[in-house]
Amino acid sequence: MPSSPSPAPQPAIGVGIVGLSARRGWAARAHLPALRLLDGFEVRALSASSAESARQAAEKHGVARSYGSAAELATADEVDLVVVTVKVPDHREIIRSALAAGKAVLSEWPLGTGPAEAEELASLAAAHGLRTFTGLQARSAPLVRHLRDLIADGYVGEVLSTSLVASGRGWGATVHEGGAYLLDRTSGANMVTIPFGHTLDGLTAVLGDFDEVSATAATRRRTVTAPDTGVVHRSDVADQLVVGGVLSSGAVASVHFRGGLSRGTNFHWEINGTDGDLAVTGDHGHLQMGEYVVTGARGSDTALAELTVPERYFDRALATLRGTDAYNVGAAYAQIRRDLADGTSVVPDFAHAARHHRLIDRIERAAGRGFVAGRG
Repeated sequence: MPSSPSPAPQPAIGVGIVGLSARRGWAARAHLPALRLLDGFEVRALSASSAESARQAAEKHGVARSYGSAAELATADEVDLVVVTVKVPDHREIIRSALAAGKAVLSEWPLGTGPAEAEELASLAAAHGLRTFTGLQARSAPLVRHLRDLIADGYVGEVLSTSLVASGRGWGATVHEGGAYLLDRTSGANMVTIPFGHTLDGLTAVLGDFDEVSATAATRRRTVTAPDTGVVHRSDVADQLVVGGVLSSGAVASVHFRGGLSRGTNFHWEINGTDGDLAVTGDHGHLQMGEYVVTGARGSDTALAELTVPERYFDRALATLRGTDAYNVGAAYAQIRRDLADGTSVVPDFAHAARHHRLIDRIERAAGRGFVAGRG
């Protein structure tokens, strides 16, 4: 009996990156290395702040086409997926132009400067019937996926509570060159939306959504210095956040997120259940990047022991990126390829991003008002 023909290979996804710089940046550090290791993607174009900046970046990174504006890139025939890696205040107009051009979009998190922008972009994508993805790559981390499965398989029994304390690295005593906008609440890019937002999404991926939240926030460092220039900047964003709440499972949650780094604990997350306990430790509070260790104990165990993340959670194509900031970004791209090929929706889309923005807004409103804010 003749064998059935192999399925035809899927054409490569043409990627255009908005914000890939010749000098520095997250796109060059994480997106580009990941895309170049994965089958099914071709980085075909980039845009930057000017035509000359784009030309220099294209020459440095070996990208065939460069554009002086994101709108030009979005309309290019060779681009199937527009990747947005610029500052948060610029997301809205770039994403709108990409959606108007009929392109799929991957946007870094935060999607917008707040829930209103996120909801607008999610509605616009739905109206156009376009696929969208949000860079909440903590959900793609092997450790987070392993934790989610341990909980689902009953490792700790019924989850009773969870507690997390973490440091944001930034938002301490100093600010890096070009980072002053991170101290301006109106930019939508701050400790609460970026590292806390990523880590919160990882927590809810493992344990489920919040039904109720209460919160306290404070700006304890009103002035922050840029060490290279000595310039002193004013800050109006929170550098201390304490969140308490109840998850949809009934489990009680507490989170303390603080700016800078501590000489003590910089990441410790416990999950306590009727039959066991899990703990995750690491050197900073950005769960979407870096290396973390999970330990656990259950039943008659009296001490926590390391639970190595099984190899099945890792992508062999990304082996050279393990231990770098780029790995989880690459894992998200690998799933985006599967989502587009199979019609699945594993990677968070703009609708998910809008819901996450609303959760953070609930937390900020609760912190501002000093009372429990229910679902809404």
